[in-house]
Amino acid sequence: MNKNPIGFFDSGVGGTSVWKEVIELLPHENTIYLADSKHAPYGRKSKEEIIALCVKNTEYLLNQNCKIIAVPCNTATTNAISYLRANYDVPFIGIEPAIKPAALKSDTKKIGILATKGTLSSELFNKTQKEFTQDVNTIEIVGTGIVELIEAGKKDSQEMYDLLIKITEPFMISGIDYLVLGCSHYPYIKDRLQELLPNRVRIIDSGAAVARQMLNVLKSKNLLNVSEKPGEHVLYSNLQVQTLDSLTSEVANRKVYLLDF
Repeated sequence: MNKNPIGFFDSGVGGTSVWKEVIELLPHENTIYLADSKHAPYGRKSKEEIIALCVKNTEYLLNQNCKIIAVPCNTATTNAISYLRANYDVPFIGIEPAIKPAALKSDTKKIGILATKGTLSSELFNKTQKEFTQDVNTIEIVGTGIVELIEAGKKDSQEMYDLLIKITEPFMISGIDYLVLGCSHYPYIKDRLQELLPNRVRIIDSGAAVARQMLNVLKSKNLLNVSEKPGEHVLYSNLQVQTLDSLTSEVANRKVYLLDF
C-alpha cells in the first residue's frame, strides 16, 4: 500500500503547479496525474456538474490503486471536496485560496483575489473569506480566459499579456499589497503578473501548503513510501498532451499519455 501512487486530478494542466511542489517535498512517492482538459475550466460549470466530474476522476484514480488523492483545483475543492470525503474512504487533500496569510500579513488591509467564477461563488470560499477578512478590503476578479490560454499552450503569448493588463487594472487602482492566486493554473503566469503589478504587491498561492499537508496526512496514516528509489510519475490528459508535456518537461521519471476518459 505504501508504494501505491498519490493520485492528482484537476480541470486541466494547472494542477501540475501543485504536483511539482508535492514531488519536490516527497521525492520517493509515485504519482498519477489526471488532467481533465476536455472539461476545463470547471469554474464555469454548476456545482452538480463539478461534483459529477470529480466523482468520475476519483473513481479512475481509485481503479489505479491510488492511496490518497489530491485535488489541486480550487473550484473542485470548494464545490466537491465535502461530497468526495463523505462518499469515499480514501483520504483527500484539497486546495483553497491563501486568503488567511494574505489577510494577516497585509499592511494596507487591501488584498486582491484572482480566481474562477466557480471558486468565488462557492460556499467554502465565502465562509473562509468572512472568517479572515473582517477588517480587510478584498478585491475579487474572475480570471476569465486565463485557463483557456494556458491549456492552449499560450501562457507566454502576447494575447495573455494583453488579457492580464485588463485583469490587473482593478488591482492597480485599489492599492492592494497582496494578490492571492485562487486557481492552480495561475502560478504559471505569476511572473507576468508580477511584471504588471507594483513591486509592493506580493503574490501568493497554496501549492507549498498542499505539499506540507500531503506529508502530514501520509505520515499520520502510515502511508509514506519508505523506498530509497526516486518516484515514478504518470501523467494523463484527455484532450491533447502537448501542453501537459511542455509544462512538466523538467521532471525526471515522467511519462505523459493521451487518455480517453
